[in-house]
Amino acid sequence: MLKLESRPQPSRLWSYASPVLALACTVVIGVVLFALLGKDPVRGLQIFFWEPIRSGYALGELVVKATPLLLIALGLAVCFRSNVWNIGAEGQYILGAIAASGIALQADSSTGGWIVVPVLLAGVLGGMVWAGITALLRDRFNANEILVSLMLVYVAVQVLGYLVFGPWKDPMGYNFPQTKSFEAVTRIPRLFAGSRMNIGLLFALLGVAGIWVFLFRTRAGFALQVGGLAPAAARYAGFSSRRALWTALLISGGMAGLAGALEVAGPIGQLTPYVPAGYGFAAIIVAYVGRLHPVGMVFSAILMSMFYIGGELAQSRLGLPKSLTGVFQGLLLFTLLACDTLVNYRLRWLADGGKK
Repeated sequence: MLKLESRPQPSRLWSYASPVLALACTVVIGVVLFALLGKDPVRGLQIFFWEPIRSGYALGELVVKATPLLLIALGLAVCFRSNVWNIGAEGQYILGAIAASGIALQADSSTGGWIVVPVLLAGVLGGMVWAGITALLRDRFNANEILVSLMLVYVAVQVLGYLVFGPWKDPMGYNFPQTKSFEAVTRIPRLFAGSRMNIGLLFALLGVAGIWVFLFRTRAGFALQVGGLAPAAARYAGFSSRRALWTALLISGGMAGLAGALEVAGPIGQLTPYVPAGYGFAAIIVAYVGRLHPVGMVFSAILMSMFYIGGELAQSRLGLPKSLTGVFQGLLLFTLLACDTLVNYRLRWLADGGKK
């Protein structure tokens, strides 16, 4: 029989191998799922894992999806390493999009290209303000940041709905709940002609480098991580838990707000009720599959964007519900949690059935 046996210390090998095994398990379960739905499993896997990378245009779309996921996940990694559980990045993403849209709507045909900078800065500030509410309530009233940040997501959705159905609604938009399309000068530059890939990719890569340096090469980053792993030791060393709370949440909110600004000033080009795409929640999976490491999250963001694109293609080409995207995201998370058992435990074969 097989028995789980505690390891003397966590396995470094399995800490990296676990996400790979989790992906393999997700693929196997996906094959079974396609078969149960009466679809060709090979065709299903091709749609999820080959179609998103089969051409230059497809790769560009993959990057467009991966960029907001990576930006949000980078900010969440700072929080989670600090033992601050920000579950409301989706709300901070929405507020970033709203704030950026507010600036973009002020532009007209005479506005210069400089407007892009205030648009993006407004997005960052919007996300930070929304995360700051959570930090304030946790700091002053010891409110649970999980519940506060999560509930603020629904408040953000209501604010978005009020604006696009009300004062910001395009009077020439045939009664659709959306703002007018932003002026061309407010749109962030694209990297290549014929592709929607834009400078958001550069911001994401700079974010990877910046967060890596912050976490592993600065005293402030070290203090945050010590506070997350051993709060008593952090207090003894003189590290401020209050400063760590505010720093982690403001960084996370700012990154999510930037992602929202890049979306509305990039691929979308206006504010609509469909801005909330679940990126803030999916980025939690991205962060953990990437082991809360900036480089690891690059690969997990690409994988998650494959699930998004694959779900859309499965809907149009196989007649499957779009919710299949969420199914694959959930499968990856649960299989990762299961495979992570091998980090602290090992399977031992008892030849005699455990009898002595």
